[in-house]
Amino acid sequence: MPGVLAQADGARVVVADNASNDDSVPWLRREFPQVELLQLTENLGFCRGYNYALEEIRHASQAPAPRYYVLLNSDVAVQPGWLPPLRQLLEANPAVAAAQPKLLAHAEPTFFEYAGAAGGYLDWLAYPFCRGRLFDTLERDRGQYDDPRAVGWASGACLLVRAEAWHQLHGLEPAFFAHMEEIDFCWRAQNAGYEVWYAGGASVVHHVGGGTLPKSSPRKTYLNFRNGLALLYKNAAPGELAPAFALRLLLDWVASLRFLLARNWPEAKAVGRAHWHFFRDFAYWQERRRLARPRLRVRERAGTYAGSVVWAYFAQGRRYFTDLLF
Repeated sequence: MPGVLAQADGARVVVADNASNDDSVPWLRREFPQVELLQLTENLGFCRGYNYALEEIRHASQAPAPRYYVLLNSDVAVQPGWLPPLRQLLEANPAVAAAQPKLLAHAEPTFFEYAGAAGGYLDWLAYPFCRGRLFDTLERDRGQYDDPRAVGWASGACLLVRAEAWHQLHGLEPAFFAHMEEIDFCWRAQNAGYEVWYAGGASVVHHVGGGTLPKSSPRKTYLNFRNGLALLYKNAAPGELAPAFALRLLLDWVASLRFLLARNWPEAKAVGRAHWHFFRDFAYWQERRRLARPRLRVRERAGTYAGSVVWAYFAQGRRYFTDLLF
């Protein structure tokens, strides 16, 4: 918190407490009385929590409505000068809806962090990866990805969003609860004609990661597999959806089989539950796709990989972003 306040660059700092049951609220009021506190009466999850909090901030203040929002996880340590490059990027280009800084690992600050690294990409099956991270392989930061560029998605761990775009797109997908919600938002933003950017090496933060759920968790596996199907189904263009969705289902079951062969029953069960719950709620996802349908069309999007990152990584042994054949 001291780092955030010191580097806030004149911005309002609001903590949205998602109905925590520890002593964090009394501690925050005692140690940082200058911080605005918004207390939720129940745990709404990451997505609904942010949606509710930003609507409250938008309407509760007598000041002019915010032009930008920064979504900042509590396990992110910001570095000096991290905010102005992000804001300048959005101010210079009205088409940019969201941008992220360079995300490095808090425990190993010379390595990129899993949840965003140097900007996110999607392959044709909507598997996410990053410059600086393919699956579990994290690259050392040597300045090789310091160039700002348009990307496919920006990390929700530290995300500057244009307020107009946020409200136009109705924030995060509430049914996701957590995981891949920022990817869905960024894809919807691109379908609406916006751009998403990585700000480059001028803006740096360090992310602990796994603050909500540990890296190896059946609950996290469930959310990733369920939301991965929903992400593809909601946003893929009509001509792209059928083959991609069929192959994505097959690869999910291959992943489940690998868990079974490794005797990792909870993770295998999580994949099955993810598919069951996706199809159980299929009417909801059909309605979400119907609402998005007018904007779903085949086009070249920044941050899109025409190949399969699964095949490149596991079959061809390509471990680094620069090994991929764009």
